[in-house]
Amino acid sequence: MTTLLVVAKEPRPGRVKTRLTPPFTPVEAASLAEAALEDTLRTVAATSAVRRVLVLDGASGPWLPPGFDVVPQSAGGLDERLAAAFAGCDGPALLIGMDTPQVTPELLTVDFDGYDACFGPAEDGGFWALGLACPDPDLLRGVPMSTAATGAVQRARLVAAGLRVRDLPRLRDVDTCADAEAVAAGAAHGRFAAALTRLRAVGSR
Repeated sequence: MTTLLVVAKEPRPGRVKTRLTPPFTPVEAASLAEAALEDTLRTVAATSAVRRVLVLDGASGPWLPPGFDVVPQSAGGLDERLAAAFAGCDGPALLIGMDTPQVTPELLTVDFDGYDACFGPAEDGGFWALGLACPDPDLLRGVPMSTAATGAVQRARLVAAGLRVRDLPRLRDVDTCADAEAVAAGAAHGRFAAALTRLRAVGSR
């Protein structure tokens, strides 16, 4: 089994999920980010990974379950930070973010049998997961991040390197309120869905 890497920001108001404000306040958006992160980490904790690593921008909090190594994100753009996360692995690794709280242990269970990389496309054109049997940071450096073409460019980079790529299911990141509603509807029993329901109730008073 692989090392599982979760790249995340500390869920502090004003630093996370800023595209949810408005209609949510920065504090409410941070509470949604915290719920998404907690769902993600608990899912990762439920896998049989040999190592679980939180690659964190900020400080950890009570939302962090046991069993994780916490390492700080490196400096630089997102491509450099993701590359550095893979550079810290000495064997197969799968990297995800904190924006897909609907992930399941089954989705995160990859064994690289018959392929060299796995790629999880996101509906916004990015990617929610990237797995490498032999982590090579140069496969990420220079890939333009946070654009509608990010996923296509990253996958093409893998193919150009001669890697056999397994495609994972397409998932939706939580960036906007519409994303939040759709993701919560598909994972109704998670903490993220509960947090969104609670905030809806507060807003309707």
